[in-house]
Amino acid sequence: MEIFPTHYVILCSVTLALGWLVQWIYRWVNPICRTGVLPPGSMGFPIVGETLEFFKPSPSLGIPQYYTSRLKRYGPVFKTSLVGQPVVVSMDAEVNRFIFQQEGKLFRSWYPQTTNRIFGKESVASTDGSIHRYIRTLVSRLFGHDNLKDVLFAEMESNVRQSLDAWAAEPSVEVMDAVSRMMFDLTAKKLIDFDIEKSRKFRKNFDAFLEGMISFPLYLPGTTFYRCIQGRKKVQKVLKALLRERLGTPKKLHGDFLDQVVDEVESGRGIIDEKLAGDLVSALLFASFATLAPTLTLAIKFLTDNPNVLAALKEEHEEILQKRGDVSSRITWEDYKSMTFTTQVMNEITRLANLAPGIFRKTQTDVQVKGYTIPAGWLVMVSPMSVHLNPELFQDPLTFNPWRWQDETKRSTMMKNFIPFGGGIRLCVGAEFSKVQMALFIHTLVTKYRWKEIKGGEVQRISEIVFPKGYHIQVIPREG
Repeated sequence: MEIFPTHYVILCSVTLALGWLVQWIYRWVNPICRTGVLPPGSMGFPIVGETLEFFKPSPSLGIPQYYTSRLKRYGPVFKTSLVGQPVVVSMDAEVNRFIFQQEGKLFRSWYPQTTNRIFGKESVASTDGSIHRYIRTLVSRLFGHDNLKDVLFAEMESNVRQSLDAWAAEPSVEVMDAVSRMMFDLTAKKLIDFDIEKSRKFRKNFDAFLEGMISFPLYLPGTTFYRCIQGRKKVQKVLKALLRERLGTPKKLHGDFLDQVVDEVESGRGIIDEKLAGDLVSALLFASFATLAPTLTLAIKFLTDNPNVLAALKEEHEEILQKRGDVSSRITWEDYKSMTFTTQVMNEITRLANLAPGIFRKTQTDVQVKGYTIPAGWLVMVSPMSVHLNPELFQDPLTFNPWRWQDETKRSTMMKNFIPFGGGIRLCVGAEFSKVQMALFIHTLVTKYRWKEIKGGEVQRISEIVFPKGYHIQVIPREG
């Protein structure tokens, strides 16, 4: 049979394309490591990798099957591919500490491209070196110890009191949404001087952010990720307009964080520009409720299900009230620092909630760990959850037991492996802020109110903690 030249060209082209495709798939499935042996694991399907299984809901607070199946098959350090990027996942406490210790040397902060699309490539999580140190110092002026103790503490308590009063006026509240409002109202005021009306309207644009974090990054109309990016665009538009307005009247002060940002942009030092300023404020606004809302929701659920813990909390906080003499007086910083059992409760809540489900770093050179090589340019994901729920480190890890933190024989080991706020030089700058917020919320709740469940409360873990049916409670003022 005679083959015409055109058909021959087409046949050759198809053959070459298929050959290239087969080779590309082979390289995807079998990535090259030139200086050692890669950790065991599977890269999954091309492009998609193992992302779909990673985002599969787990119907409990336990470690999701995605991790447990690979732990059993490959061990605590394994390779995978998430949203198109090669990743080595560490469920090993020793490796996690090594990664944090080598920040700025072997590793640098990095996040998947999808995360950067949501928060911006110029967000505080992605900065390094002197820029990161400067931004950290800037943010510490608001969330650091001194301002937290001298200024924010009283404002945070007032915010909690007003919020719980409002909850008690309703027949029921959905806890996650109510806590998100409480936190966003406070931080929107402190960051960009928005009143409650502006704050509530603005927060709607952030609602899709959290959903986008736990969705497959398919940017098509109608998808969760598409709505997330549209929300980000609206947030950036508002912040850009606000920043331009402030830059137009730099001498008009508002007493918020944006004043400091404007001052830095105006200084001409070139450390912060308008793009970085927008990404920074957006990330801080999101962080203000994205971690604390599920954590405090889970706290109420734990206290509801564990009346012995609630009774011990009430005892500690009633004693604080009695020492103050005037039960209507405001709580002090000294009161906060005296909350021994409350601290244990907060440790247990954050251990089980895992505020940071995954902490990402990027290798700056080939790195040797546990006999394996992680190639330069690969992402590494530290999994605090896998350590916090490890029965070898925390006995009966799924049991809510604040008293475990009193055991001095085990306390040192537990604290060494307790990383709810990350570790190393990138320990969360808002860690103390989060602890204070939890303590003030618990104090006000257990001394002034009681509550009962109305509906919902089922918990799932999709990296983050979610309540698929919500969690509705009725808040009732205590008599006397």
